[in-house]
Amino acid sequence: MTTTEATGPAAQHPADDADSFHVFDTTLRDGAQREGINLTVADKLAIARHLDDFGVGFIEGGWPGANPRDTEFFARARAEIDFKHAKLVAFGATRRAGGSAAEDPQVRALLESGAPVITLVAKSHDRHVELALRTTLEENLEMVRDTVSHLVAQGRRVFVDCEHFFDGYRANAEYAKSVVRTAHEAGADVVILCDTNGGMLPAQVTAVVATVLADTGARLGIHAQDDTGCAVANTLSAVDAGATHVQCTANGYGERVGNANLFPVVAALEIKYGRRVLPEGALAEMTRISHAIAEVVNLTPSTHQPYVGVSAFAHKAGLHASAIKVDPDLYQHIDPERVGNTMRMLVSDMAGRASIELKGKELGVDLGGDRALVSRVVERVKERELSGYTYEAADASFELLLRAEVEGRARKYFRTESWRAIVEDRPDGTHANEATVKLWAKGERIVATAEGNGPVNALDRALRVALERFYPQLAKFELVDYKVRILEGKHGTESTTRVLIATTDGTREWSTVGVAPNVIAASWQALEDAFTYGLLHAGVEPAE
Repeated sequence: MTTTEATGPAAQHPADDADSFHVFDTTLRDGAQREGINLTVADKLAIARHLDDFGVGFIEGGWPGANPRDTEFFARARAEIDFKHAKLVAFGATRRAGGSAAEDPQVRALLESGAPVITLVAKSHDRHVELALRTTLEENLEMVRDTVSHLVAQGRRVFVDCEHFFDGYRANAEYAKSVVRTAHEAGADVVILCDTNGGMLPAQVTAVVATVLADTGARLGIHAQDDTGCAVANTLSAVDAGATHVQCTANGYGERVGNANLFPVVAALEIKYGRRVLPEGALAEMTRISHAIAEVVNLTPSTHQPYVGVSAFAHKAGLHASAIKVDPDLYQHIDPERVGNTMRMLVSDMAGRASIELKGKELGVDLGGDRALVSRVVERVKERELSGYTYEAADASFELLLRAEVEGRARKYFRTESWRAIVEDRPDGTHANEATVKLWAKGERIVATAEGNGPVNALDRALRVALERFYPQLAKFELVDYKVRILEGKHGTESTTRVLIATTDGTREWSTVGVAPNVIAASWQALEDAFTYGLLHAGVEPAE
């Protein structure tokens, strides 16, 4: 498969060593400010290990001394993590106005963290200096100079984040540049221009970074918030203008709408710019790392995230599928395997023969080039979707449908005689949910009853009670997600219900769909498919 050629200035000047271009991650500090994220020390250690595995150059761990959790993190990270690629970074502020860096307790805490690299946040917007710090513009410059030079003298590498830089540059460009120049002359390795409010656009970033670089001679970095939806573009625009340090967060986590997303930034640098910023082979781990970090922070991975989302290389339209069958590059900007992702074909009422053929190949079902068979499947899918089914998120149910058409009959591990679910409201305000199933399996009639914390859970348990004697593999199956959607009804309160169920056996996960006039019947269909698919892939021969 061909790939997009690298373009831009970095394509002609790939990184010669690890320090010529910095990938700086601030998930543990800035990313943790996202609403809904509350990281324990154990969470932060786990994420730090993932980021080091990915190969970022710097991991900003937090603000030691500001809270006990971050102080503990630095102590444990030093003792428990053998960083292979990344350097640990402590974050803090310049010394207080009127004091000295050598005597400032917050500066002392940065040194005591043991981190080899320290990032200082400094005011570069004149109004912030006067209104937030309540000091003079000259004193602010002295705070930067004193703190940077003190930390450098103590053997620390120092980066300086110029907070609100772009807004400050718009208000008073000369003063904003003087903060950059002061930090650079005091010994800061990199001065980072921060779009703290996230209001900049790419062309504006390019112009400002190029001017500041020419006027100060400092090595520049970029820290972009995503309030205009341009954080990734702004970051790459800064690189185009000469920045050699990018600050990002995993999956774009951060305050308000978030920060520049680490993964599309790194993928663009490596694939589009041709700049080596990760260790050999690390890019192929990107999707896994993204999803692993999402699990740690307990947020569902974004399905439509560039490069690493499960839908990033998913194709639905029949026209696309026909072209992809000829050459995947016709509708994909890169080979998804380069970032550890995979191409997926979505089956819907938009599907044509090419979509079905490609999906069959993806699922390992040989259609044998039978055009009549493929046409039947296409019509079957369209007919089913018209009645409310969807197979885009239910590959397992689609595979069962496909195999039934190929083999001429549906796979059956059991035959349902009847089922019922009862919800009982009691006078004391408690509830009881009970289900009874009557099945045939391996020539035997089984009646089983079970209680659950809801009618669907009771049906799931009753099925297991009935069948685990015949199929012990069911003991490994676990329902991990359950979604209900009420489709538009045609006659007042009469509606169609669609249920999607995700099931795992501890190794793989699969999704099934059911559609019926009520939620319990739809759930039963999805459960039947879930059990059938799981047994099929466990290598169990059908009994019916």
